[in-house]
Amino acid sequence: MRYCRFVSANGPRFGLIEGPAGSEQITHVIADGPVPDFTRREKVSAFAFASAKLLAPSMPSKIVCVGRNYSEHAKELGNDVPTEPLIFLKPPSSLISPGDRIVRPKHLSQRVDYEAELTLVIGKQCSGLGPADDVRPYILGYTCANDVTARDLQKKDGQWTRAKGFDTFCPVGPLVTDEIDPWKGVRVETRLNGEVKQSESTLAFIFAVDIVLRFISQVMTLLPGDLVLTGTPAGIGPMVAGDEVSVWVERIGVLTNTIVDGD
Repeated sequence: MRYCRFVSANGPRFGLIEGPAGSEQITHVIADGPVPDFTRREKVSAFAFASAKLLAPSMPSKIVCVGRNYSEHAKELGNDVPTEPLIFLKPPSSLISPGDRIVRPKHLSQRVDYEAELTLVIGKQCSGLGPADDVRPYILGYTCANDVTARDLQKKDGQWTRAKGFDTFCPVGPLVTDEIDPWKGVRVETRLNGEVKQSESTLAFIFAVDIVLRFISQVMTLLPGDLVLTGTPAGIGPMVAGDEVSVWVERIGVLTNTIVDGD
């Protein structure tokens, strides 16, 4: 299953994607909501996925992120490798779509970084999972996200709400798929102006997806459409106005945004 969320003549819709890479088509549409209800899909005249104006692929009640989930990333920032998942939140107001502009708040921050992340889309309510519980039924699929971070504010504040929470600081997309297996290894990359800056497999996770999801569910109830960003590899760096940043996740696709300076 692969789907996207896009702008239609009747407002936002989900689209079911079929066909091989490079020639994907949207063949069915589903009414908008936190996540698609595939039992209510409607067949349409197929049209090219590449022609659709894409939106962020879910409407989350919350965006939960895992910090320092790759040991080399923890080390590059001079931090110890965590002994349990380190979680924080980004507000839903930080969410933007593929192709939207990331606004650098230059009046408050002098360094805004990219962070490529494999992202889970929650498919059904998830709470209090135990060690023996299978997490897969709660994951609708996987997508790409950029955990944009005001690095200087992260260091200054100690806690990360401001550094991670600016409007436009969470691009997500382009599509959601259940056709990958992060436990077997999926490569995650950032390309800045076409140059690869981050590249690592999810096999390098300190905490695998199942550990992360069980840990979060012991703290808060995850709802359909909620997003879980699983951490970024080593190689973080700054972006400036005029840059183009792309997050690529193997067998998902490319999420591309440009950078502009705010007023």
